[in-house]
Amino acid sequence: MTFIDEADEIGNVGELYGALAGRLEQIVRLDVRAPDAVIEEACQVAWFRLLHHSHRVHRETVLAWLATTAEREALRVLRRNCSELSLEAEPEHDGRRGTPQELIERRERLQEVERLPERQQRVVWLHAIGLTYTEIALHEGCTRRTVDRQLLRARHALRGD
Repeated sequence: MTFIDEADEIGNVGELYGALAGRLEQIVRLDVRAPDAVIEEACQVAWFRLLHHSHRVHRETVLAWLATTAEREALRVLRRNCSELSLEAEPEHDGRRGTPQELIERRERLQEVERLPERQQRVVWLHAIGLTYTEIALHEGCTRRTVDRQLLRARHALRGD
C-alpha cells in the first residue's frame, strides 16, 4: 500500500514535509559535500519528485527515497557546475579579472554564440543557465533529441568543425 491516498495527496505530503524536511537536509549534508544552496535545492527537487512518484513510494521508505533522490540531484548539480564553464565566467587570478588577452578571448566566444542561428542560441543559453535537456525541450516545445542535436550542432559550429 502506498503512503499517499489519491484524494489526500497534498495534505499527506505537507505533513511529511513538516516532519521530515529538516532531517532530510541533515542526511544529505552528511553524505554530500556541497554549498548550502545546492543541498537546499536538491532537497526541494526531491520533494517535488515525490509528488510525481508518490504512487510508488511506501511510507516506510519515504525518507530513504527522498535522501537518495536529493543526494543524486546534488551530485548532478555539482558535476554540472564543475564540467560547464560559464561563457561569462570571470576567472580570479590574484584578485584580478584575468589578463586582457583572456578578456578578449571571452568576448570573442560570446560573439561566436551570437553568430549561431537563433534556435541554437536559445538552446545554448538555456543550457548555460543550467536547464536540463528535458527542461529545454519543454520550454522550446520540441523533443529532448532535438535539443541534443541543436547543442551538438552549436558545439561543432563554435569549435569550427
